[in-house]
Formats: sequence, structure tokens, C-alpha cells
Amino acid sequence: MDITEFQMWLDAYYQDRGWKDLNAFIRIGFLAEETGEVARAIRALEIGRDRADEAPKSEERLMAELTEELGDVLGNVLILASKYEITLEELLLAHQTKLEGRRST
Repeated sequence: MDITEFQMWLDAYYQDRGWKDLNAFIRIGFLAEETGEVARAIRALEIGRDRADEAPKSEERLMAELTEELGDVLGNVLILASKYEITLEELLLAHQTKLEGRRST
């Protein structure tokens, strides 16, 4: 599956569940929440657990949790992009152009 197919699949998945109807302000709240969960997953990966009262987890489990949370962030970004009819390919190209414009000559 390429990135365009994935974005279309995700859009349909959210539409089928009625989640796509949520306005952008609600969606940005979900994105902020998921970003916090990425931060927690990275903290756990770096120190072996999220909180001191938790038992340490295996690196495999911690990586799986980080992968899941990064996917949740990406999903929310893609749904926001779809709301404004922006494809992931357009996002990536715009970001690449911006970064290349920062190169020192």
C-alpha cells in the first residue's frame, strides 16, 4: 500500500465510525493527547518504564508501544490533512522543500 492509498483507507475508516465528522478543534486536541503519549513512550523506552511504581517492560514491548503511539499521531495528522484536502504526499513534498530551503550555500 502506498501513502496515498493509506490516507484514503484511513479516511474511509474514520468516516465509517463517524470520527471524521469531528471538527478540527476536537481533532487537534486528540493530536495533542497522542503527542503526549509519544512523549511517555519515549520516556519509558529511555528509562525502562513510564513511572517509578511500574515494573520494567522489555525493550520489544516498549518499542511496540512507541510504534503504536507514533501511528496514532500520524493518523491524526492525516485526518486533519484530509479535512483540508491535503494529501500526505503534498505534506511531505512541502516539508522537504522547506527543509531544502534552509540549506546553507
